[in-house]
Amino acid sequence: MTETPHSPQDGHPQDPEPTRHLPVQYEAAPAPQPGPYVPPPGQYPPGQFAPAPGPYQQPVAGPHQQPQSLPLQALPAGPVLVTVGDISVEQQRIVTPAGVLPTRGTNWSAMDMSRTEEKIPAWAIILAIVFALACLLGLLFLLCKERKTTGFVQITVQNGNRTHNTHVGVSSPRDVADTLARVNFARTLCV
Repeated sequence: MTETPHSPQDGHPQDPEPTRHLPVQYEAAPAPQPGPYVPPPGQYPPGQFAPAPGPYQQPVAGPHQQPQSLPLQALPAGPVLVTVGDISVEQQRIVTPAGVLPTRGTNWSAMDMSRTEEKIPAWAIILAIVFALACLLGLLFLLCKERKTTGFVQITVQNGNRTHNTHVGVSSPRDVADTLARVNFARTLCV
């Protein structure tokens, strides 16, 4: 039970009985009306406009937006000539997870994002320490080098306003050369 005492200074006479706070009774929400919601006038601050009533309309393409292309015609399927990552290249079409592109007019780009590191392996360090105590020839083990390639090759296929990117993981310089050769072969098909 909560009491709210009033003092004569507040302008209220003191009540002999404490004021009791009872649960607030809320009015029922008005029933939804069919049609778009239009707020009452004066609800939006000055300078802001209320949304237009009616169904949603697609925005008009402006100078910063490229118009959407029409669906491609059905291109004849053929045998897969080369595969680069998740991209398959046929004679007249390129199949990607993003959709089918025609080979004619398609641009390919490849960017090598791999790196090769060279270091002395752990086994060579251990053998150099063990044989250095026996004879100084154990230091020749420190000349052993191990090369490790990590990273990927990024492939981009573009035709009109449609683009697909894929990353092909590589673990050696040979993998990098193979991926770039596949992209060059796909470029020759897209002339």
